[in-house]
Amino acid sequence: MTRRVDELEAELAAANKLLNTYKAMLFGSRSEKARIILDGQGSLDLGDLNAILAATPANDDPLPKTAARRAKRNIGALPKHLPRLVHTIEPQSTLCSCCQGPMHKIGEDISEALDVVPAILRVIATVRPKYACRSCENGVAQAPAPRRMIEGGMATTSLIAWVVTQRFAWYLPVYRQAQILAGHGVQIDRSTLSRWLKCAAWWLEGLYERQLRAFHSAARIHVDETRMPVIGGGNGKVVIDQFWAHGADDRPWNGPAPPAVCYVHARSRSHREISEQLGPYTGVLQVDGYTAYKAFEDPDRQPGPIQLAFCMAHLRRRFVDLHKSTGSPITAQIIVMLGRIYAIETEIRGTSAEHRLLVRQARSRPVMDELKALLDDTLPRVSRVSDLAEHIRYAQGHWRGLCAFLDDGRIEVDNNMIERQMRPIGIGRRNSLFAGNEGGAHTWAVLASLLQTAKLNGLDPFTWLNDVLTRIVSGEVLNNNLDQLLAWNWQPTDRPSMRMAA
Repeated sequence: MTRRVDELEAELAAANKLLNTYKAMLFGSRSEKARIILDGQGSLDLGDLNAILAATPANDDPLPKTAARRAKRNIGALPKHLPRLVHTIEPQSTLCSCCQGPMHKIGEDISEALDVVPAILRVIATVRPKYACRSCENGVAQAPAPRRMIEGGMATTSLIAWVVTQRFAWYLPVYRQAQILAGHGVQIDRSTLSRWLKCAAWWLEGLYERQLRAFHSAARIHVDETRMPVIGGGNGKVVIDQFWAHGADDRPWNGPAPPAVCYVHARSRSHREISEQLGPYTGVLQVDGYTAYKAFEDPDRQPGPIQLAFCMAHLRRRFVDLHKSTGSPITAQIIVMLGRIYAIETEIRGTSAEHRLLVRQARSRPVMDELKALLDDTLPRVSRVSDLAEHIRYAQGHWRGLCAFLDDGRIEVDNNMIERQMRPIGIGRRNSLFAGNEGGAHTWAVLASLLQTAKLNGLDPFTWLNDVLTRIVSGEVLNNNLDQLLAWNWQPTDRPSMRMAA
């Protein structure tokens, strides 16, 4: 009877834990900041943890809990590069009300307001006059027709660049774009818009490949993967392919690699697939704990092993989720220790790799040693089948890669750089549901890679793409000079304006 009671209590505890997890997913905060996760835990017997909480900044938060962030408002300082349309309002009369003499200007008040001009559709008529000699019958002179992205098509490069940007920079599906164009009185089928996207990807294929190769010359890159539904096989069924993301960003330590990302469409998420993508790469690979990456550390790998740096955010997320459902004092301690690491990282972000290394050795290593001791001491005292034991074993199994940032100032503490670049794929996937075929998935990868990289480098994606396509299509930039069009090298060009017909 007692055994049966114990079994029922265990089942009830498991059901309550599952219920609490669902409640947290539906109604709880999605933030992993320590000040949100650990608020209200003072009633627990945490020893000196409460004092630590009061002195420790929140995860990823450089300010104390009581300090307010300065709001990022743009009051009275609109960007200087925007064109100004000056509207001067004169008084009804500039004659003096006393003597009726003319008044002179002594000053003025200026106020600015941001305005918008909606997109304007227009038709560009290209006129090529023909000239002939009146004295002889041969020798007609006419300028050659300019090259176009789609020969004989009705779309200019700018219109196609606009469609591409709306789709892959701002995640607007083509069927919604077709509706917008219809509102302007232009009926274009969504299949036509899809062909324009494919055409743009064809022109940009060389630039995409050049950008992907540039990653593999960096000393450290980030890699992650996410699912990509694709209609495949011609039977109308949706198969789950993968988008792998390769990224680099050395700005946290003022390094040479510019911020960039490249997506690669693949049929699987196997080690063989990512190994083929990386080719001869032998630098530092910042990844999550997915097992497909583990074989890269094999010393017999040709041309050499890859050093793996694992993601602290993945480890923290495990204990955060567990703490939300259990409120365990142990998980609270672990979260606080990880919060210390992130507080140190916030302080040293933007400094040199050498300075980051010195600070990490002096301040972060003792925290990691303390965390390791806590994990090793806790594991024998908890049930082997518990979630806490599973998460501790995960930390122990990945410990060397989790501590890689302690010995190299270039390495980040987590893989959040590339995870942030997976969000655009998730938004586009939610809006479009799937890629129409494998070719469409590759088009998606090419165009999203280039536009997201332009955004990472602070460029307006349409301005960049329109200029790049114009240069490539016109032959101004050939395949052996594509480096100048990469987002971090690109310089805008001034192009002559066209005369508007009366």
